[in-house]
Amino acid sequence: MAPKRTSTSAALAMTQAAIRKLVADSVFAALETQAATMANTDNTNRNTGQRETPIARKCSYKEFMSCQPFNFKGTEGAVSLIRWFELTESVFSRSNCIKDCKVKFATGTLTEEPLSWWNSFAQPIGIEEAYKITLSEFEKLLIKKYCPRTEVKKMEDEFYNLIVKGNDLKTYIRRF
Repeated sequence: MAPKRTSTSAALAMTQAAIRKLVADSVFAALETQAATMANTDNTNRNTGQRETPIARKCSYKEFMSCQPFNFKGTEGAVSLIRWFELTESVFSRSNCIKDCKVKFATGTLTEEPLSWWNSFAQPIGIEEAYKITLSEFEKLLIKKYCPRTEVKKMEDEFYNLIVKGNDLKTYIRRF
């Protein structure tokens, strides 16, 4: 049985364009928030228990690579970029990577086009200067490059037209 309306006032109907814009703005804001959250190690939402201070020592690239970070090829889309952020942050945590090395080590996991993009970014200012940007700034640059509005729009359209086949919710959830 359908629910009964209790309001007698006429409800304003939203157009599809307004709904799409609202979703697009929300997705873009979520991507920026994700990048900021990943950079914020004192986030109370992530660190609810008593926080242990990691040993402040410079980890080597060999130690970082022994934690098996994932490579970013730039061809997988916005969802894969966010997953790469999360996985890389996890590797930083496991390897006790200090803040000054995070961008340097993260760029070591870039392959193919993202590596070329990074080299073209670093070349004019010098590689050592490029490594001095914060991880948050680096993530924002990646979002700007690999999550353009057209990519976000494509994801939104796919989401709007998504049909769950049978009870295959795992595939549905994994995609979004």
